[in-house]
Amino acid sequence: MYYIQKNKETKINSENMHDGKGIIHRKPIFRDVSKLEVEIEEWILEPNVSEGDHTHSDNRPLEEIYYVLEGEGDFVINDEKVHLISGESIMVPPNVPHSVENNSDKNLRFIIVWGISK
Repeated sequence: MYYIQKNKETKINSENMHDGKGIIHRKPIFRDVSKLEVEIEEWILEPNVSEGDHTHSDNRPLEEIYYVLEGEGDFVINDEKVHLISGESIMVPPNVPHSVENNSDKNLRFIIVWGISK
């Protein structure tokens, strides 16, 4: 047995995240069928859109991994700006403030994986 997820069958959630600028488009990947203890989504940030600065604290100590598929963006981790392009990734441990900004003139598209850190 296996599962296939097709774009036309997947609901895209579009929302403001953590008081950032604009709307982020989020596509869950196998959320309803996977038994893994992680969440996986594809995010699209249009130009000048950001996810606001936030922290995943001890009550929900999430670790997050971002892998850039297309475009470029600034990932601000603990007040340090890290510029990533397609094919690069970054991991953010729990309790570390972070945000994502698309300051380019093209869409930033990435995979984000998160789960409770052990």
